[in-house]
Amino acid sequence: MKENVLDVLTYMFESYFYDEIDTLFNRESMLEELVEVGFDHHDVEHAFDWLADLPSSHEDLALTSPTHKTIRIFDVGETAKLDSECRGYLFKLEQMGILTAASRELVIDRVMALEANEITMEQLRWVSLIVLYNLANSDIPYSWLEDIVMDLSSSHIH
Repeated sequence: MKENVLDVLTYMFESYFYDEIDTLFNRESMLEELVEVGFDHHDVEHAFDWLADLPSSHEDLALTSPTHKTIRIFDVGETAKLDSECRGYLFKLEQMGILTAASRELVIDRVMALEANEITMEQLRWVSLIVLYNLANSDIPYSWLEDIVMDLSSSHIH
């Protein structure tokens, strides 16, 4: 998967996730629609596979959040893909209580599943937003989640 897959995911998220995607989702018709819009068939298939690997709730996460403070050390591959600004962003989301240790690991896993050499802040924000929205099962208002994940210029949540 390359950055084009993230473009497909972003488009899908913006276009379809406002609606009840679970009730509207028909893989074949959505695939045809995305190809008609101009996405590569192969990239769309990879985007579907990427989404299929997302758990749909916090209960589905295999990891549990630690009860004590822990330190996350990034391996060489993660460090190559996520620069210090991106790693700091993930820590900030966790410090603010937006990500748990388990959901942070899921964001990192989904970033690493994108075969891009480097991930930009904007791309990381989108991956974080998609993961969090999927875990929230639409319980959290999209606009609130988008404001927090996409713009961390404020250091507190209202």
